[in-house]
Amino acid sequence: MSETPQQPQPQDPHSQGPRPQGPPPQPGYGHPGGGPQGATQPGHPGPYGYPQPGQPPYPGYGQPGYGYVPPGTFTGDPQAPYGYDPLGRPYSDKSKVVAGVLQLTLGTFGVGRFYIGHVGIGLAQLFTCGGLGIWALIDGIIMLVSDSTTDSDGRVLRG
Repeated sequence: MSETPQQPQPQDPHSQGPRPQGPPPQPGYGHPGGGPQGATQPGHPGPYGYPQPGQPPYPGYGQPGYGYVPPGTFTGDPQAPYGYDPLGRPYSDKSKVVAGVLQLTLGTFGVGRFYIGHVGIGLAQLFTCGGLGIWALIDGIIMLVSDSTTDSDGRVLRG
């Protein structure tokens, strides 16, 4: 007579009787799986909104080495040898600080415009003495503070 001993039924700590048999609890708030439906899948935060170990951080935030390229780094793209700005526009090899200072100091000769490759405007400033200095002064200030000044190839000047 080989009788197997019966396994004791697990007890619920808050009740005196055995636990009711039924489907396992579904993941959700208050369950160790935690969070909204699908929160334990890869790429979703785990319980309490924190990422699970071994999972990437919150969606939308890049990690260096996983396809994320910091702005201003060389990407190997010949159209953007100095990378892209945060809006996705390619950076120029020219600096807006150099262009602005050249325009403020030698703007009556149009040197700042010649530097960034705008030869036509540079010639106009040369022949008008930089609009009697007023045009050159305003143009130099705009070059220093603007984020959308471009060179002759249409690339944004680096800061």
